[in-house]
Amino acid sequence: MAQEIKDLIAKIQQEGIQVAQTQAAQIKTEADSRAQKIIADARMQAEKIIEQANLEAKKLDASTNASLKQAGRDLLISLRKEINSMLEKLVKLNIRQTLTVEELTRIIRDLIKNAPLSLGSQIVISLAQQDKEELEKGFLKRLTEETKKQIILKSADEVDSGFIISFDAGKSTFDFSAQALAEYISGSLKPELNKILKSI
Repeated sequence: MAQEIKDLIAKIQQEGIQVAQTQAAQIKTEADSRAQKIIADARMQAEKIIEQANLEAKKLDASTNASLKQAGRDLLISLRKEINSMLEKLVKLNIRQTLTVEELTRIIRDLIKNAPLSLGSQIVISLAQQDKEELEKGFLKRLTEETKKQIILKSADEVDSGFIISFDAGKSTFDFSAQALAEYISGSLKPELNKILKSI
């Protein structure tokens, strides 16, 4: 009887061990399966994150390139404006330096002497106050006698150098002021300057 009990206990133990081993194997299989799924999910998630990061990096790169191109265009536009402004100032300064009283005298004399008779006998010349005073010192009298025309010199605040002349008592004018001449000269130079700037 004791032997039977021992055999029964051994059998129970054996069956318990087998059940435990089966359960352990099943638990291990389930754990492995879960681990594989967790790893696969983690890989998929990591791939999605990497893909998203790559997309964001490309967008950022494209945005940065677009911003750099726009900044470059803005800089070039600003540079062109600055160079054009400098060109106008240089031209205006050179015109002011060139249009001395002697030069004004020569230009005005030639204009009046070569003007068609049909333009009238009253000539109005508007110029800077200082130039007007200089011309009144002797040139005006000589020119009036030479041309036999009535010449009126007027000071004009809008003319800081050069002059504006009218052959019909002010109804129409020819503008030879430094401002008008500078605009004309720099306007002629700007297309060439723009070609140079575009090639940079």
